[in-house]
Amino acid sequence: MIPTLHYISQGSTPKEHLENIQKACTSGVELVQLRLKNQSEKVVLETAKKAREITANYQTRLIINDSYKIAAEVKADGVHLGKTDTSPTVARKEMASWQIIGGTANTLEDCEALIAQKVDYIGMGPFRFTETKENLSPVLGLNGYLTILEELKTSVPIIAIGGIVADDITGIMKTGVYGIAVSGEITRNFNGIPTLKKLINGGPLQEERWISEEKRK
Repeated sequence: MIPTLHYISQGSTPKEHLENIQKACTSGVELVQLRLKNQSEKVVLETAKKAREITANYQTRLIINDSYKIAAEVKADGVHLGKTDTSPTVARKEMASWQIIGGTANTLEDCEALIAQKVDYIGMGPFRFTETKENLSPVLGLNGYLTILEELKTSVPIIAIGGIVADDITGIMKTGVYGIAVSGEITRNFNGIPTLKKLINGGPLQEERWISEEKRK
C-alpha cells in the first residue's frame, strides 16, 4: 500500500537534500522522493545511495525522481517519472517486480495514458503555482481535481502535488484524491508532518473519502 503523504526532497546542495530527508524520516514521513535536479548522474547515484541508507533505518520508502536505472541500482522502493522521462513500460522491464512506478499527470489524457502503462500511482498537479518546478503545467485547483477524478473513475492512487500547504489539504482530500505530495511545506517545518498526516487521514474525512470512492465505482 502506497503511503498517503509523500515528501519531495528539497535543498540547494545534495548534502542539504540528505539532511532534509533525515529530518523528514525522524519526524515520521513514510515516503520520500529524492528529487535532485541539475546534477550529474554520478552525484545523483551517490546521493541516492546515502538516501537509501537513511530511509532504510526508518523503514521509510524511497522513490528516485527521473532515473529508473539509479532506482534499480540502489534498490530504492521505486521511481517517479516525469512527462518527458522514460515511459513506465520501458522502466518496468528494468526494475524489480516489487519496485513501484509513479508518473506525472496534468490532464485526464495524461492520467489515462499512465494507467494504460500500469503505473502504481499518479502524481497529478500542480494544485497551484510553485517555484520548485520549471516549465510548470497549467494549474488545476480544486475544480481541476474534481473534474478529472469524476471522469477517470480509477483505483490507481492519485497524489495531489504542487504548492500545497496545510490549509489546502482538507479541501483537496474531499475531491477524492488518495494522498498529497509536499515539498516546501514540510521543509519549512518538519515538526508539522504529524499534523499533515492527520489532515490527510483524519477521522470524519476518511468516511467522506470512502463515500466518494464508492460513488466512483
